[in-house]
Amino acid sequence: VQLVESGGGLVQPGGSLRLSCAASGFTFSAYVMSWYRQRPGKEREVVAVISSRGVSTNYIDSVKGRFTISRVNAKNTLYLQMNSLKPEDTAVYFCNVKQQRVDYWGQGTQVTVSS
Repeated sequence: VQLVESGGGLVQPGGSLRLSCAASGFTFSAYVMSWYRQRPGKEREVVAVISSRGVSTNYIDSVKGRFTISRVNAKNTLYLQMNSLKPEDTAVYFCNVKQQRVDYWGQGTQVTVSS
């Protein structure tokens, strides 16, 4: 299993970023995928989850209406569109797949929201 995140960077408050996660080594279309983040001094938390076919999504309250999780199974790629970014969204963002109770993580991508 390999997960490679990209798309992070420095953005001003109110700005947007789109994160990508390229997946390989497993049947991507068969698994629920998630985005997590770890803010400075905080524990890692789930941000958004998407079902295997992309029909169902869930978000933590603090990002509802601002973030959108999506996937393109034909490209083995997971996305997180982040709009109206706030300083408190500053974190390292990770994509995740859980297989047989084992969590797999990418290396993470840093998102910094600052003026």
